[in-house]
Amino acid sequence: MAKFTKSTYKDQVIAFIYDTILKGRLNPGERISETWLAEQLKISRAPIREALRQLAQNGLVEYRPQVGNFIASLSARQIYDAYVTRGLLEGFAASYAVQSFEESDLAKLEKLVTKMYEAARQKQHYQLANIDNQFHEIIFSKCQNAQLIAFAKNLTLLLHLIFCKHWTKVYEPEQVRQRHQVIVDQLRGGDPQGIEQCIRNHYLVTGKMMTMFGSDVLPASSG
Repeated sequence: MAKFTKSTYKDQVIAFIYDTILKGRLNPGERISETWLAEQLKISRAPIREALRQLAQNGLVEYRPQVGNFIASLSARQIYDAYVTRGLLEGFAASYAVQSFEESDLAKLEKLVTKMYEAARQKQHYQLANIDNQFHEIIFSKCQNAQLIAFAKNLTLLLHLIFCKHWTKVYEPEQVRQRHQVIVDQLRGGDPQGIEQCIRNHYLVTGKMMTMFGSDVLPASSG
């Protein structure tokens, strides 16, 4: 286990929990043991509790008084609202900064689109989620509104976990490629309203599809 830098204890705990969920070692409804985390990471419980509090605020963890912390099981409404909100934030961020994108930025995005397609074609869920994250982080990197970026990051882990787990049920690899290529094309066009609507629609469409995996939908559909 790599040594932790004190200033990044909380962030690395969050990253570890996220990675563990993404790889399927923790699932919705399962309890997160502080003792287990402390043993795995070789650190005290203070940063672990701080990380869990933040994840609870972000909706990834559910805290139950006198019981403990659990991986959240999201309802269809919670999933839909998270996607719509992220789309609003990222859409505005892109429109706010669309003139700042240079050809080198667009070239990076197009390379990531190709990598996403290859990861999707090979059913590499974990890699696809990480590449998708890089793609959208480049878009946000051009926005100077720090508060907007902070709000959006609160939703990032949540949406990527949902997407990573269920994308094969809603999209073919070619659709993954097309959906992201159209964003690059809109950015290249330089129209603020066009890119804002494009990104809002990008999240809205996926949000509607992902509602079928809500905790209040799955039990009924599985019967």
